[in-house]
Amino acid sequence: MGEFNERHTRSASSLLALVFITGLIVGGIAAAYLTFQQINSLKNDISNLKNQVSRLSGNQTITYVGNVTVQQNSTALIELYQNVKDSVVLVRGITDSETSQGSGFVYNFSGVMVVITNYHVVHGATSLSVTFSNGNGYAAKVNGTDPYADLAVLLVSAPESEFKSLEIVSSSTLMVGEPVMVIGNPYGLVGSMTTGVVSALGRTITEEQYTGGFAIANIIQTSAPINPGNSGGPLLDYLGKVVGITTAIVKDSQGLGFAIPSNTILREIQALISYGRYDGHSYLGLTGINVDYELAQQYHVNVTYGWRVVEVVFGGPSYNAGVKVEDILIGINETPIRNSDDMSSYLEENTLPGEAAILNVLRSNQLLNMTVTLGARPPPP
Repeated sequence: MGEFNERHTRSASSLLALVFITGLIVGGIAAAYLTFQQINSLKNDISNLKNQVSRLSGNQTITYVGNVTVQQNSTALIELYQNVKDSVVLVRGITDSETSQGSGFVYNFSGVMVVITNYHVVHGATSLSVTFSNGNGYAAKVNGTDPYADLAVLLVSAPESEFKSLEIVSSSTLMVGEPVMVIGNPYGLVGSMTTGVVSALGRTITEEQYTGGFAIANIIQTSAPINPGNSGGPLLDYLGKVVGITTAIVKDSQGLGFAIPSNTILREIQALISYGRYDGHSYLGLTGINVDYELAQQYHVNVTYGWRVVEVVFGGPSYNAGVKVEDILIGINETPIRNSDDMSSYLEENTLPGEAAILNVLRSNQLLNMTVTLGARPPPP
């Protein structure tokens, strides 16, 4: 009987062990199955996420405007164009000998709706008209001009409902490489959009016919295609804000367009509307040439940058300050001046006629600091 009980106990123990082992095996299989299912689900999630990232990478680029990161894609560009196209107008002028045309855009200055365009678009016109994107055209007249900035402000005899204004923002934060777009009427092709980037800042251009040889300063260079008829149209950032006004191209070039910076517009707009002119362009009374390595070697000077004086206007601001021919201007108010672009842009952006400035001048390789009272440019031709 004792032996039977012992065998029975051993059998029961074996059975319990078998059940326990079987449970472990079944549980392991179940756990493995669940883990396999979870891994498959996770793989599917990762695959879906990769596909989403791939689609985002294919359709979107990232641009930086100031301190704001802006996501843009082709759909956004379409929407941007739709939002701003009705603010861009066709400007036509009739002169004694021909009909000219260009572009312009609507701006709301303290409740006064105006059209901003280039001076050279309206110069000499005996009759002006503005046509909106819907095809409605109206008579216009010049309210104010500044040839030295190639700017003109027009008043248009149109119903208030026609005016859809654009916002002008500061161009100070623009950076080379920042994307921009142009909307205008090249060759009369109304409402054409092109895109590009800011190629350079602080350029100068000269329009002899309108400025008498004085430079138009602080110009934006852009790769956005600009053609005849684009003049006066807006240069826009990718938020649809005006950062400049297209003004010129280099003939027979590719991707060399220029725009007046929006800071110039913002600085002058009140005077152009209120007084019809702007008299805030500072004047030194100097002409000169840029210094480079070869010129420095020729004249035995120890700088390879700056602006070498070749003429001092008698009785002008620099003449009265003691500046002489062959002096090299290397700074204004301790701001380095590398060339004529730097000089013109600094004067335009930072000074006004009647203010005092310190000219940092190199004479016989000796640094001189000369105080000059800035004059105002003479009236344009």
